[in-house]
Amino acid sequence: MPRVSLRRGLLYLSAATTFSLLLVSVHQPGGTWLTSPGSSAITLRRTPHLDHPVIEVVDDGASGARPVEGGQGGDTYQRVPPTAPRPQPLPNVTLTTVPPSHRLWFLKGGELRPEVPVDAEQWVRREKLWPDEDPNDRIVEQLMFRPPPPLMLEDHPDPAASDKALPYFKKILMYNGMNSWGLRAGRGQFLKLKCPVDTCVLTGSRSELTSADAIMFKDHFSMPPHSRDLRQVWVMFMLECPLHTQHFTNKNVFNWTATYRHDSDIVAPYEKWIYYDNAIYQKPQEINYAANKTKQVAWFVSNCGARNNRLQYAKELGKYIGVDIFGACGTKRCPRSNSAKCFEMLNKDYKFYLAFENSNCRDYITEKFFVNGLRGLPNQKSHHILPIVMGAHPDDYARQAPLKSYIHVDDFESPKQLANYLHLLDQNDDLFNEYFRWKGTGEFINTYFMCRLCALLHDEGHQHYYEDVNAWWRGTGTCINGSWRKYDKFKGEPEKKKAPEG
Repeated sequence: MPRVSLRRGLLYLSAATTFSLLLVSVHQPGGTWLTSPGSSAITLRRTPHLDHPVIEVVDDGASGARPVEGGQGGDTYQRVPPTAPRPQPLPNVTLTTVPPSHRLWFLKGGELRPEVPVDAEQWVRREKLWPDEDPNDRIVEQLMFRPPPPLMLEDHPDPAASDKALPYFKKILMYNGMNSWGLRAGRGQFLKLKCPVDTCVLTGSRSELTSADAIMFKDHFSMPPHSRDLRQVWVMFMLECPLHTQHFTNKNVFNWTATYRHDSDIVAPYEKWIYYDNAIYQKPQEINYAANKTKQVAWFVSNCGARNNRLQYAKELGKYIGVDIFGACGTKRCPRSNSAKCFEMLNKDYKFYLAFENSNCRDYITEKFFVNGLRGLPNQKSHHILPIVMGAHPDDYARQAPLKSYIHVDDFESPKQLANYLHLLDQNDDLFNEYFRWKGTGEFINTYFMCRLCALLHDEGHQHYYEDVNAWWRGTGTCINGSWRKYDKFKGEPEKKKAPEG
């Protein structure tokens, strides 16, 4: 056998290591993929009017890859010059297969649950559960919160049970009745959901008003016959936007809020998206989402009088690109009773869908976007259509939606400019398909509202209340009638330059 000198062996090892590094790249969010000299690097950049990065090829030349600076003037998307390299496919990123035992319990097939703290006396909560601890929605932290059981009752009258803790149940009164929730009284709901903290019971009987630990007011509030007990938690639950809910005249009443807003105490979004890997936001796709689609924009709508003027916007957009409006507000028909076939037609024929809310309110993003635009109906495949959104602030969509999965109308100066961009995507399958690279990087989860409510009731010692919940719920800038882009531009100006409402 030939002998290899130590020096030559080190040279071989160094060469092999260098070659391996050229084959394997590590992605850093906001950075570039490793490329060979003279090639193009894929980088994530932000534009002045977009809150999410867009993928673009940058010619690194001899000086190496570098990020692209902000766009020019009012240009929403900084175009790649015709002579520049065209966007290349992302590297073949594959998600690590995590066994069920290491997958969080609220993900599909997940079995990893929070452990019961062993030493109750030394236990300190590490999860950030409340708005003053984390400005984000904190849903995952709440789902993984599990407090220690009550301390052992050494003076328990039953000697056989002296070394065991009694179950510590919290009673939750659904003040507006159980029917509106579709639930039954008792502990069954928490056991059915297999909540990490299941020591709660539900009741709809107002006779238990004084003995309840929490009182839940859903959609409507009327003052109970007794004032708020300091040991009780009163919760306001709302899924409609402030423009369609009551004004609250009572102050110093509510301890917690439970709404779709990300700054609620218990956030109850219409959908919650979770990435499998917080460093992987996009991956290559195996299909062409533009294939065989012959129509451009569709919209299913029945309310023709929304105060954000969405119908007027859609009709103006229709002057510059094909827009088919289905329902009472348009000329096309597809009955709700046959929604499965309607969505099948949508996926087959159309490239774009108007996911317009009926109100422009912060964080108000409903099934119009998540179900009609992205996820699809239960037991259906996700939709192959690109949503165009109107409603919540662009920051809210960027916070809640998968990266580059939609187009916001406020990223454009007018419906005509939006139409010009849609024509560009319509004529270029590669650009169109960039908006579907989020698929497979995560999933929409069940947020287990009741589980989180029960768990938070066991976070002893956390006490607060809203002095004026009305000011929090519908304060200045919560809802507007026009464009968020215009509102943001003028809100810092003197009183005489208020944002236009049209």
